[in-house]
This record gives sequence, structure tokens and C-alpha cells, in this order.
Amino acid sequence: MTLSSEHGDLGAEDLKIITLARSARARNGVPEGAAVRDETGRTYVAGTVELESLKLSALRTAVAMAVASGAQSLEAAAVVSAAEAASDEDRAAVRDLGGPETPVLLAGPDGQLRSAVTAG
Repeated sequence: MTLSSEHGDLGAEDLKIITLARSARARNGVPEGAAVRDETGRTYVAGTVELESLKLSALRTAVAMAVASGAQSLEAAAVVSAAEAASDEDRAAVRDLGGPETPVLLAGPDGQLRSAVTAG
């Protein structure tokens, strides 16, 4: 199912991962929230990790959670951030697990889609 709205032409599952990413950001009070969907439809949600000895973006954390849970590939990824674009490192993590054609959706803190690019 594809929904046309202020989010453009996104399917319900893509809107879901944007919503989950936005919720993680707000709930944890972190700069970014992210969610990824694996090949079985399972979702993994994470926020930015900022420890003295470990710093990970929300999207790289979500990808790591998917890998640690046995995901073999990704169908899509979403990040909610004030940034203007997904970082090269974030896109590389998605590409490593999902391949170069995996969509990476970037939404602003308000949940509005800013860009949809591929991981490649």
C-alpha cells in the first residue's frame, strides 16, 4: 500500500519506521532516532549512543541491533534527525547489510520526510 501525503509516496511500512524512529528520538531525548526493517519485516529501533568510550549514530546502532539479532538483509532504513542528509557512514552501514538499493529515509524532528536516497 502506498500513501500519498505530506510524506510523498511512501508505503505504510515506511511510514511506520519513520514514526518509530521519531518516537525513539523523543522518548530518549537524543539527537537522532532510527529504525530499520529486515527481510522478514521485523523492525529494530535505536537512538544515538554517546558514551565516553562509544559513539554511534542512531542508524548505525539500529543496523548493529539487526545484525546482532540475526537479520540477513534490510528492506529499508529511516532516521529522524536535524541533519540535512544521512551521513556517508550511516549509508555505508545500511549498504553493508541491505545492499546499495536499500532506501534510506531521512525525516526532520517533526517527522516530515526530507529525503529518500539509496544506501549505494
